[in-house]
Amino acid sequence: MPRQLQLAAAWTSFMCLYIYVDVLGLYKPGAVAGILEGTVHTFEITQTFFAGALAASAVPIMMILLSTTLAPRANRWTNVIVATLLIPWMAFNLSGGEWLLYYGLGFALELVILLWIVRTSWRWRVTSAVPSLKR
Repeated sequence: MPRQLQLAAAWTSFMCLYIYVDVLGLYKPGAVAGILEGTVHTFEITQTFFAGALAASAVPIMMILLSTTLAPRANRWTNVIVATLLIPWMAFNLSGGEWLLYYGLGFALELVILLWIVRTSWRWRVTSAVPSLKR
């Protein structure tokens, strides 16, 4: 399978986990009550909050597309950099200290995928699209 499709599949898997952790988190006692009162975790629900949440989700969503469309060299480095930067961002979910088993498992699964993306991209030996005529 082409490396680009492997990476797009990994980003898709990552997004499924990312979304599912948030959706299942709505079943945590008090989560919906907090939302109805205008807070998520410790953040006030505002337009800025929504824009930040959308931007945070847009990064891995765009990586699905970019993994299939960027030139190989740019693709390799973009995947390494973005996946590396997302690791501490995903670890932030553990900051509340509540439901550590649930959020810890979510982070561990996301971490496995992000590390796979970094490793796979790092080990990707980009070759010329046109084979060399010199032998």
